[in-house]
Formats: sequence, C-alpha cells, structure tokens
Amino acid sequence: MTRLPPLFAALLLAAPALTSAAGDPAAGRKLFASCANCHAVGPGARSAFGPHLNGLLGRPAGSLPGYSYSAGMKASRLVWTQATLTAFLREPSAVVPGTKMRYWGVGIDEKKVADLLAYLASQER
Repeated sequence: MTRLPPLFAALLLAAPALTSAAGDPAAGRKLFASCANCHAVGPGARSAFGPHLNGLLGRPAGSLPGYSYSAGMKASRLVWTQATLTAFLREPSAVVPGTKMRYWGVGIDEKKVADLLAYLASQER
C-alpha cells in the first residue's frame, strides 16, 4: 500500500467536511475562467497546456491518453473524487509532489472549492 504524504492525508481527511455544502455550478463556471488558461471542459474540449477535464470525477490521475503528465502525477495512484480534488486544489504540490500544476486561485475558501467542483460535476453529464 502506498503511504500518503502527511499533509495530503490531513487534507484528504478534512475534505469531506470542507465540501459538505452543495456548490453552485453557475458560480463555479465563473471561477473556472481562471482554470481555462490551461484546461478545457465541455463538448469539444481538448488537452493543451493542461489536460482537458471532461470525465474528471472518477478518473485515475495521470491517465488521460495523449497528455504528457509529470512523473509524480502518473505515479500518484490517485482517483479524482470530490475529496482528492479538494485537497489537490488547495495544495497541489503537497498532494502530488512534482506535479506540473501551478495554481493557487482557490485557496482555502470552502465555498469557491465547492462551487468549482459543482461546475466540473455538472459537465460530467
């Protein structure tokens, strides 16, 4: 069994409480504008600087064909869930050491994280 970094383990344990409130997909769509510099979502989305995020929830990290992930992401053995995404958005390099992800826009604002995850989940349909 893979041992989790201590900070990631703490963030993961806290994540269900942090995302217990339902997010607002419309507010999350506005937040996603800052993610759109690197990621795309929705019909016709393609990977560019970052991987597209269609079908993200439930997908193993580093598994999207055609995108060049960091070695850390490929070796992470994470599956993207509300909890793992919450932890990753809060502290990407603590969750996946060596990740190429460089984003600090969501911070610790629980509402913004819930809204962004609600928007991404709305794109799963």
